Amino acid sequence: MSWGNKEQLIPQSIYKRVILKISGESLKGNSAFGVDPDVLRYLAKEIRGVGQMGAQLALVLGGGNFWRGEEWEARGMDRATADYAGMLAILMNALALQDALEREGLVTRAMSALDVQAVAEPYIRRRAIHHLEEGRIVLFAAGVGNPYMTTDTAAALRALEINAEVVLMAKNRVDGVYDSDPNKNHAAKKFTHLRYIEALNLHLEVMDATALSLCMDNTLPIIVFDLFKPGNLASILAGEPLGTLITVDKATAEAKGYGAPTQTRAR
Repeated sequence: MSWGNKEQLIPQSIYKRVILKISGESLKGNSAFGVDPDVLRYLAKEIRGVGQMGAQLALVLGGGNFWRGEEWEARGMDRATADYAGMLAILMNALALQDALEREGLVTRAMSALDVQAVAEPYIRRRAIHHLEEGRIVLFAAGVGNPYMTTDTAAALRALEINAEVVLMAKNRVDGVYDSDPNKNHAAKKFTHLRYIEALNLHLEVMDATALSLCMDNTLPIIVFDLFKPGNLASILAGEPLGTLITVDKATAEAKGYGAPTQTRAR
């Protein structure tokens, strides 16, 4: 970050357009269920902080803080019906975060893959791109509108549809991809960067295999990082090599400053 004589200069984003994926689980904070207002306020302030960096930002939310389709299928519910209920949970999260963003003075548009015109616009690709070009933050709700598809897949698909340059996979207090859960194993090792095929073969919890394969087939970079460390989102947009980069090869990762794919111990 550069400094002038009298005022701080705002760094410009190296990306024109990005997708930020936020899990539903992270929205509940320290609560057992639902949405924590403090988390919403934190996210809104972090997103407001990057508003002058020049990046067009779209958000994809999960719904696991309210509902998980596969869990209800295990309880005997029809899977498609359970997944549609999950899409409504995602819509609730989108409306809650939209309100928090607008309280910070940001202009937003919620777009839903399900037809709920009373509270959100229907998802139309060209309209979404227009909103982004006008400087609005777009919240993509209700996944892709089809059962059996995760919100990870929604993030990858929407990123490709709107020509985003990167998918930012926000994690809750985990600063990248590890070979095991760093919250349970203090000897877990962090990957600086990975190739798509490595992430698939090692069965690492980056995103589901369908979403990861979609990114691999279209060479769409993924950055996994800790959104709940203040300033991380702005730093990544400014080009700092934080978290774990998943991309096509070593040379591409090194060009972005991520160095060799060695592992470092968790802090």
